Amino acid sequence: MKRFFALITLALLSLGSLRAAEANWLTNYDEAVKQAASENKPIVMDFTGSDWCGWCIKLDKEVFSQPEFVKYAKENLVLLKLDFPRKKKLPAAEKEQNNKLAAQYRIQGYPTIIVLDSNAKQIGRLGYQKGGASNWIASLEKVTKK
Repeated sequence: MKRFFALITLALLSLGSLRAAEANWLTNYDEAVKQAASENKPIVMDFTGSDWCGWCIKLDKEVFSQPEFVKYAKENLVLLKLDFPRKKKLPAAEKEQNNKLAAQYRIQGYPTIIVLDSNAKQIGRLGYQKGGASNWIASLEKVTKK
């Protein structure tokens, strides 16, 4: 019985540490631009349908939620999630912002990742790709290290 409770406690602690390792996604464009400028980091804008888009969910699971990406992002990126959910309701201002940015960047499908430099100038466009976090980070670095 003691082993059972020890295992449960260990499992709960592990889940807590996984939650702590999540990437910090902003949802406000102006905040992301300000942070990118002050930290001299590129912005990764994730145009996603978080609750309905299969490829978006796959990208989040295989890349964005992986410890390798989370660590890389904390050190090198400003993350901005621009969500277009079908089940969840967004605040009106966020929905308006997301629609405006989708039109500005001519988003035609999800997921679309727009990469901006620290001055908010577009330098790249990515999406889902096989290979997990390390492969995706390598593709991102081709864009950000030019």
